[in-house]
Amino acid sequence: MLRAVARPLVNVVERWMPDALVFAIVLTFVVALAALGLTDSGPLEVIRGWGDGLAGLLDFIAQISIVLVLGYTLAHTRPVQRMLQRIARFPRTPAMAYGFVTVVAGIASLVSWALGLIVGGIVAVEVARVARSRGLRLHYPLLVASAYSGYVIWHMGYSGSGPLAAATPGSFLEELEFGLVPVTQTTFSTWNIIAAVVTLVAVTAAMVLLRPTADDPIVELADKYPEEETPENDGGGATAPDEATPRADSPVPPEGSPEEPGGPPTPAERIDGTRILTLALGVALVIYLLLYFVQEGFALTLDIVNWSFLAAILLIVSSPRELVGLITEAGRTVGNVLLQYPLYAGILGMMSATGLVEVFSQFFVNIATPGTLGAWAMISGGIINFFVPSGGGQFAIQGPVFLQAAQELGTDPEVVIMGVAYGDQWTNMVQPFWTIPLLAIAGLSVRDIMGYTTITLFVSGIVMFATLLIVGAG
Repeated sequence: MLRAVARPLVNVVERWMPDALVFAIVLTFVVALAALGLTDSGPLEVIRGWGDGLAGLLDFIAQISIVLVLGYTLAHTRPVQRMLQRIARFPRTPAMAYGFVTVVAGIASLVSWALGLIVGGIVAVEVARVARSRGLRLHYPLLVASAYSGYVIWHMGYSGSGPLAAATPGSFLEELEFGLVPVTQTTFSTWNIIAAVVTLVAVTAAMVLLRPTADDPIVELADKYPEEETPENDGGGATAPDEATPRADSPVPPEGSPEEPGGPPTPAERIDGTRILTLALGVALVIYLLLYFVQEGFALTLDIVNWSFLAAILLIVSSPRELVGLITEAGRTVGNVLLQYPLYAGILGMMSATGLVEVFSQFFVNIATPGTLGAWAMISGGIINFFVPSGGGQFAIQGPVFLQAAQELGTDPEVVIMGVAYGDQWTNMVQPFWTIPLLAIAGLSVRDIMGYTTITLFVSGIVMFATLLIVGAG
C-alpha cells in the first residue's frame, strides 16, 4: 500500500525536483515577493535585508564545513573503516538494511544533529558496500533516504537548539511571567521521549515498507565506491570486504607500502611520516576535551563535536602525511555548503528585516486555542523552516510570538517550545538545506531521495502533531 503511494511521488520528484542550488535561488525570489506583498517593506528594504543577511551564517558555514571534512576523514581512517565494515555486516536482508540505517541515524541525531547527518551518510555507504559484496539487492537512494529520515527527530534530542535556548540565562523567556523553561520539561519530558521513540519506530517501518520488490528496478551503490575484491567467507558463500585491505577509493597507501623511488627519505620526509607529532597533538586535544566536559558538563556544541572528531583522527592516523591525504580527499565534500548556505542566510536576513516571520506566526496565533497553540506552532514552524532552515535562528525570531501567546492563553510554554522545534525538524524532510552534508558523503542529488523523505514527512508529521494535540489538551 505504502509502496504504491510512494512510487508516483518518487517519479514526480525525480522528474521535477530541481538541484538544491536552484531551489535556494528560486526560494530567494519567492521570499522577496512575499515580503513585498505581505509587509510594508519596499524593494530597497528587501534588497538591503537580503544583502546584509548574506554573511549572517559565516560562523556556521565554517563549522559545518569543518564537521564535514573531519567526519569524512575520520570515517576513512583504517581503524574506523574496519569498525564500519563490522557494523555494516549486521543487516542480513534488505528490510534489515533500511531499518538499521534509519535507526542508527536517528539515535545519532538525538545525540547531536551533526552526528546524525555524518553518521547516517557514512553508515548508508558502508551498508550498501557490504550488501553489494554479499550479492544483496539494495536500492541505494532509498538507503540514503533512510539515513536522512532518521534525522527527522534531531530537535527532540540533546542538541535541540530551541529547548536549549529556552533554558539558557539571557533568553527572552526571562521577560515573560513563566521565565526560563528547563530541558527537563521539554527535551527530557516523558511525553517528548515517547514521541521521539514512536516517531523513529514509525519512520523506520515506513522505510522498510518502501523497499523494492524483487521485480522492481533499483539503483545500486555508485561506481565511485567500488566493490572490495578480497573475498571473505561470510557464512553463505558470499563475500565481504577484507578488514586488512584498505578501500579501493582510499586516498592513502596501505601501511607498510614502499616509499616513492628516488633514494632514501630525506629528514623532512621522515618527519612527514612519523606518528609522534599527530599523536602528541591528539593527546593534548583529548586533555582539553576532558577538562571542558568536567567544567561544563556534557554541553555538546558543534565546535566540541569538531574537536572530538579531530582528536580521534590525530590519535588514529599513522603520520601527518596520511592526514594530509585524507583531508585533501575530504575537501571535495564542502563545495555545496560554501555556495548555497549564504543564500539561505540572505533569505533569513530578508525575513527578519521585513518582519515576514512575524506575519506568518501571528496568523497561526490568531486561530489558535489554548489546547491547539502547540500544534499550530508546529505547522507555523514547518512553513517557516522552508525559508529559515536553522533551528536556533528560527526559534529566536518565531519563539517570542508564540510564547507571548502562550502567556496570554494560559498554554504551558513547554508545549509551544517543542511545537516550534517539531515544526523545524518536520519539514527538513522536504527542504534541501540539511541534505547537503549527507548527500555530499553519499554522492547523490536531492532529487534521488526527496520522494522517499516526503513519505517520512507525512508519517512523522502525524505522530508529532497528534502528540502536541494530546499534551496540549491535557
